[in-house]
Amino acid sequence: MVTRKLKAAIIGSGNIGTDLMIKILRNGKYLEMGAMVGIDPASDGLARATRMGVPVTHEGVEGLIKLPNFDQIDVVFDATSAGAHVKNDARLREVKPGIRMIDLTPAAIGPYCVPVGNLDKCLDALNVNMVTCGGQATIPMVAAVSRVAKVHYAEIVASISSKSAGPGTRANIDEFTETTSKAIEVIGGAAKGKAIIVLNPAEPPLMMRDTVYVLSAAASQVEIAASVEEMAAAVQRYVPGYRLKQKVQFDEIPADAPLNIPGLGKFSGLKTSVFLEVEGAAHYLPAYAGNLDIMTSAALATAERMAQAILTP
Repeated sequence: MVTRKLKAAIIGSGNIGTDLMIKILRNGKYLEMGAMVGIDPASDGLARATRMGVPVTHEGVEGLIKLPNFDQIDVVFDATSAGAHVKNDARLREVKPGIRMIDLTPAAIGPYCVPVGNLDKCLDALNVNMVTCGGQATIPMVAAVSRVAKVHYAEIVASISSKSAGPGTRANIDEFTETTSKAIEVIGGAAKGKAIIVLNPAEPPLMMRDTVYVLSAAASQVEIAASVEEMAAAVQRYVPGYRLKQKVQFDEIPADAPLNIPGLGKFSGLKTSVFLEVEGAAHYLPAYAGNLDIMTSAALATAERMAQAILTP
C-alpha cells in the first residue's frame, strides 16, 4: 500500500502540461500534483489548476522556487521548449541539485527514455529526455525488429494534425528530427536513423499516424512480426490508444537488386514496414491529438516508475 506520494511540479501550462496535470490527478499512484507553473496568468491551464486545488504561479521557474511548498517538490516535468528547458534545469539545480527533471522537450540534456525500451536504465538519472512524440511512437517498433535482426537503417515518418502542433512543437521542428533520429539509434538499435515529421492540415483533424521502415539483415518474418505485436501490446499498457493499423509488411531485397540508400550505399536484406495509429485518451486534449497524449503518458509512466523505486526500494 502506498502511504506517501512524491510531489510533482509541471512547468508549462499549455496543452501538454495541462493534459499531464489531469493524468496525474486522475491516475497518479506514486505521484501527486504539487504545482503548475506558467508565464501567462490568463492561461487555461493555470485556471484549471486553480479550480482543482493545485498551487500555481505565472512567474515561471522563479515563481516555482518562491512557492511555499517548493521544498516538498521532488519531480519537475518540463513541457516548455528545448531552449527554455536548458535554462530551467540549470536554475533549479542551483537551488535543489538533486531534483528529478522529466524533459518533454527535445533538449536532450539527460539520457533518452522510452518506457518500453530502456526505462530501468534511467531510474537513477536526475534528468531524462522523453525524446519526441514521434520517437515515443516509433522507436519501440525499431527496437522490436532489433531484438530479432541486426538493423542497418530505420526511417520514421510521424504525421500529426496541424491543430495538435502548438507553438512549442513548431518552434522545435529541427530539434524533433535531430533528437528522434539519434534516439532511433541509441534506443532503437539502428546503425543509422532518420526522422520526418508532417503537419497535416486536413479537416476534420486526423489522428496521429506513424510509418516505420526498417532495413535489416535477413531474418525470420514470423519472429519479427511476433516481436512487433508484443512490443505494441507493451506500449498499450500505458498508451491504450496505441495500435497497429495493419499487419506488418515485409519486402525481401535480393543481393542482385539492392537498394541504394543515400549516405549508406547499397543494401540487401529485409525491409520491414510498420503502420501505426495513436488515439489520445481525451483527458484534456481531443482524441486526434495522440501525438501529445503519447508524450504525457510516457512521461507519467517514467516518473511513476522512478517514484516507485524511490518510495519502495
